Amino acid sequence: MFAHNKRLQYTVRVSESNPGLANLMLEQFGGPQGELAAAIRYFTQALAEDDPGRKDMLLDIATEELSHLEVIGNIVAMLNKGAKGRLAEGVDQEAEIYRSITGAGNDSHLTQVLYGGGTPLTNSAGVPWTAAYIDTIGEPTADLRSNIAAEARAKIVYERLINLTTDPGVKEALGFLMTREIAHQMSFEKALYAIQPNFPPGKLAGRPEFTHVYYDMSHGGPVVRGPWNTDSKWQVVSDRAQQQGVDGGDGSASVVVSSEEEALLNQMAARTMSDPAADPLTGAELGMGAADGAAR
Repeated sequence: MFAHNKRLQYTVRVSESNPGLANLMLEQFGGPQGELAAAIRYFTQALAEDDPGRKDMLLDIATEELSHLEVIGNIVAMLNKGAKGRLAEGVDQEAEIYRSITGAGNDSHLTQVLYGGGTPLTNSAGVPWTAAYIDTIGEPTADLRSNIAAEARAKIVYERLINLTTDPGVKEALGFLMTREIAHQMSFEKALYAIQPNFPPGKLAGRPEFTHVYYDMSHGGPVVRGPWNTDSKWQVVSDRAQQQGVDGGDGSASVVVSSEEEALLNQMAARTMSDPAADPLTGAELGMGAADGAAR
């Protein structure tokens, strides 16, 4: 059950309207790294979670993400206030209104004209929010890793947005939201490592003959060794021939078909066989004309 409290989780103070900045802020409202995507991701994971501790954590964080959606949405709305009124009431000359909402080449006119300076569920480029942003797979060790990465990406977007504004109130609110991404990363990582074992994800172990093999497939430049491909922990395979048919087979593909299927396949192959001795005159050659040396 949800109950809404009209007090924001963090106070929003905006010094002046800035529709261009408002448009960029939509990235965290209706974008792939935004607060709605996070809230839905964690809420749906919580519904299917059987572990009571993880279920509680996911519901807590999902609900907090909705609070963050409200904060970022209010920032967008406040930044749009001035332009919203001017555009709605038509108090400026048409060209001046356009200049005021496009600013230094931003696309805020899309949200101003289409959504009246509101807070649409789109990213900063006007692309509608989609459930395709939710990448839950239903395996806790995989989903928690994805959640950690999602919080990391959101944190980076907030950093970039902070660097775009000089408004102290906006910077402060964005700094809070960015910091909460760090806190959520830590919670998710603690929850991941509370599952033992947690790697590899799922139940089945990998085939041991391939688990610690590193295929050195990118040749032609400097070879850099690190913990991801050191000889002490990995069997490094650089020989091209040894990178093919690694199962001991010839590396081809085959299938067993019935005699009826084989007959039909042979019939199709005979019907569609190419004649390597043929040299037909094509429409492209006819179009080239004699001047191009295509005449026969």
